Order: sequence, then structure tokens, then C-alpha cells
Amino acid sequence: MTVVQHAIRRGEITDPWLAGMLARKPKMLVAVALANRTARMVWALSTKKEIYQVRAAA
Repeated sequence: MTVVQHAIRRGEITDPWLAGMLARKPKMLVAVALANRTARMVWALSTKKEIYQVRAAA
């Protein structure tokens, strides 16, 4: 929820996925979806034994 609140307060959302979700869905639902997305990434990285690489800004 903190990530969502911080993005809304700043008014500057750099992640297109998060911006699209906030435009369409309620804040609490977006927070749950973001937590789920993060958990899926962590699970995938741990099962593949890879290191997280941040996407380059477009």
C-alpha cells in the first residue's frame, strides 16, 4: 500500500503497469495486485536462481 500511496502523492508514476492499474482500479485492489506481482517475480527468481535486473528506463 505504501508504494501505491507514494506514487499517488508524488503524482509521478514511472511504471506504466502501475499507472494503468491506478487509472482503472481502486487503490486497495492495485496494492494487492502489486503485492501479487512482486511475489510472483520473487518466486520466479528464486526457482530459477537468477539475479533481479532492473529494466532500463524508456
